[in-house]
Amino acid sequence: MINKKLSTGNLEILLLGGWITIALILRFTALDGKPPWADEFSTLVFSLGNSFRGIPLNEIISLDTLLEPLEINPLATSRDVIRHLITESNHPPVYFVLLHWWMNLFNPSEGYVSLWVARSLPAFFGVLSVPVIYNLAKLTYSSPLVRHFAAAMMAVSPYAIYLAQETRHYTLALLFVLASLGCFVKACQRLNQGKSLPISLGFIWIFLNCLGIAIHYFFCLTLCAEVIVLGVMFLSKCKEKIRLKPGFIASFILPIVGSLMGGLVWLPVFYTNSYGSKLTQWIQGSDRVGFAWISPVVQAISGWVPMISLLPIESASFAQYPLMVISFSLIMVLFFFWVIPILITGLRQLYQNGETRFSTSIWGGFVISAIVIFFSLTYLFNIDLTKGARYNFTYFPAVIILLGSILAWMFKQERVKSQWFQLPAITMNGKKAVFLIWLMGVSSGVTVVANFGYQKFYKPDTLVTIIKKNSTVPLLIATPQNTHVEIGELMGIAWQWKKAEGRGKKEEGVIMLRNLSLDAPKFLLVNQTNLLKTTVEKLAFPLDVWLVNFPKNRVDLDQNKCQKDTRSRPSVDGYNYQLYHCLK
Repeated sequence: MINKKLSTGNLEILLLGGWITIALILRFTALDGKPPWADEFSTLVFSLGNSFRGIPLNEIISLDTLLEPLEINPLATSRDVIRHLITESNHPPVYFVLLHWWMNLFNPSEGYVSLWVARSLPAFFGVLSVPVIYNLAKLTYSSPLVRHFAAAMMAVSPYAIYLAQETRHYTLALLFVLASLGCFVKACQRLNQGKSLPISLGFIWIFLNCLGIAIHYFFCLTLCAEVIVLGVMFLSKCKEKIRLKPGFIASFILPIVGSLMGGLVWLPVFYTNSYGSKLTQWIQGSDRVGFAWISPVVQAISGWVPMISLLPIESASFAQYPLMVISFSLIMVLFFFWVIPILITGLRQLYQNGETRFSTSIWGGFVISAIVIFFSLTYLFNIDLTKGARYNFTYFPAVIILLGSILAWMFKQERVKSQWFQLPAITMNGKKAVFLIWLMGVSSGVTVVANFGYQKFYKPDTLVTIIKKNSTVPLLIATPQNTHVEIGELMGIAWQWKKAEGRGKKEEGVIMLRNLSLDAPKFLLVNQTNLLKTTVEKLAFPLDVWLVNFPKNRVDLDQNKCQKDTRSRPSVDGYNYQLYHCLK
């Protein structure tokens, strides 16, 4: 009997080690293969203890000057990180300080920051989420299958891999969501049993929640969803006409009040930051007319689907691989057409089962509450959080645990049936169905790693290739400047140019060396009107001027000297560009 228990325990550890290994491989493969985008540049600069304010505006600058904030600064301290972040951005500092320490450990002592080193920290946190969600599932479901399937799906989820391969704070925030949910589960269990919440657990919960808010302000959305579920449970207890003692009620109010106080600390910092409103304009909604009324729903669904599956279907790949995109789109439609009825049936069965009803109610109620909060902010306050799929980290772990519980139910079924209305049913062995779903997850994870899914919002590498192919004279690349986001957009071009130059030096004899020998471009960040024309006229001609994300009404070049190139060129994500040839 003892040997049997030991062997079962060893098997548990071995399986968990397998999920962790898969997560490790998927998150660290080609970690620095994708170009960094604007948000990642802001993370790099602030985490180095540097500032964007040293970059000159309204004057010609060199590539090296533009990339200067990305250089290792051995004199920078954590205090510099916090100071620059609070005065120039709208994020709390905990993750940035951690990344500062991390990069000090592994970066070279001089030169530019290593993108691989910077991305390795969130990738590491992403790997840690696998054993953490395993233990979180263990708190609510007695079946070992649930925790293993939750860990397995977290390991291969394309959404989780996408978060882990960016130099951002989402995987650390995700870990604290998981930790907070652990306390939340224990609180729900104590409340259901009519027992007070231990003071020690209450203070641990407060500590975790305060740290979570100090990592990402949207962590508050997780806390709001938790409060809603606890509130519904309290109302249910009141309907049972059970007399609740003041100490019992106070034990649950304590962590709520403590977490609220921990969040209010950041309000003065957030609202006194002049950058805050500018950096969040993109999620601020407008008057909803026609399709705009349902666009948040479409955006939300497009954020939910990749939690489970994402094959190479992005529109950016269509021009180059149309047949591939069409084929994989059809496969995904057929997959979800098959799997959704099974998931719904499994969820219904778990809710009807006395052993799993309570746990399923907790996780289902939490997910529903979070979604209601998202849509309430979108439709009532014009804060459209559905535009940013990354914000789903606030409830993503609960989705994975629910999925793990459904897969555990499926695994035990001899046959599972998928049927829509009165259409013919599709039946399959339960174990085969689970394997097929997980295989789709693995394929989706590989899709993200191979850069066929969750592609970056900005593609400076593509734009640099286009520039090199179309210009043979000195270059000026200009963009209007409003916040450090636009600086990050130009940094992406400069970073890729520098990278291409380094690659070109190693590839002698390559045909593209003709264009790689082109001098590095000059850059111009414009935040004053009527400056572009006067600046360009001071430069030597001939000159190619590439305008990036420039509004048409702000282009004031002399049409007699600078002619617009009207040839058709491919579109580039994140960069709306136009070429002008300036001649003598």
